[in-house]
Amino acid sequence: MSEVGLGLRRIYEDRLAFAGLVILIALVVCAVLAPRLAPYPDDIKEIHPKQRLLPPSANHLLGTDRLGGDILSRLLFGARITIAIAVIAMGVSLAIGVPVGLVAGYFRGWPSDLLMRVADVFLAVPQIVLAIAIAQTLGPSIPNVILALSATYWPWFTRVVYAETRSTMNETFVEATRGLGSNPGRLIFLHLLPNVASPIIVRASLGMGFTILTAASLSFLGLGAEPHSPEWGRTIAESRAYLPEAWWYVAAPGIAIFLVVMGFNLLGDGLRDILDPRIRTGRAR
Repeated sequence: MSEVGLGLRRIYEDRLAFAGLVILIALVVCAVLAPRLAPYPDDIKEIHPKQRLLPPSANHLLGTDRLGGDILSRLLFGARITIAIAVIAMGVSLAIGVPVGLVAGYFRGWPSDLLMRVADVFLAVPQIVLAIAIAQTLGPSIPNVILALSATYWPWFTRVVYAETRSTMNETFVEATRGLGSNPGRLIFLHLLPNVASPIIVRASLGMGFTILTAASLSFLGLGAEPHSPEWGRTIAESRAYLPEAWWYVAAPGIAIFLVVMGFNLLGDGLRDILDPRIRTGRAR
């Protein structure tokens, strides 16, 4: 059995990790098929004053919002924005943080210390505070939210990769590869990177959930999506004025965020248990 097949089998055997995987697959399916699954896809842009704030019913399973839009339809299209923010922000963070961590872990002296001190400066400020400051400075928009999230999350990858790289540098294969005359770039990206991939995958899966939550928080504060966007955090912000009467208005996006973040956390915990040999050894004992 291949390593991928073995990993999927272990996820299937871990009920919590499998539940997280199912939630995330459902999220992707809803986002991709939103135009087909949404009962009223035109409600993303159209306004229906006569249907505003209707409670859940057979015609509108999750009710309607302040402008008469079907909440279920807007929720499905909002999943697209959520996935785009999380994937792009995490991709940029990986593209910055992983190479910096590898280089800082491989080399010694002031270049390594300088890179890690820069990362420590970002880590010294709570991520949500720094993200708010960046988003406020740049102005409210989805691209600026992605930039703020990327700028605040890459140091976490740098710190993890740096620690793993320093530990791996003591392995015999590193000395053997050096003895064969391999250049630093080849050694770093062809030999060290595959050996530190496991914690990167775990950190990325856990970080996706945190990124979604932070993005929703920024939109809730008015620093993200534009007004009446189907983005989940923005929907929660707009629903505040209609509580507690229109409880369904805030419940739908709130539950969606909760389920997605929980899905990433469950999958991340499962991947950590699967990919960390120390945890597997401890369980075996």
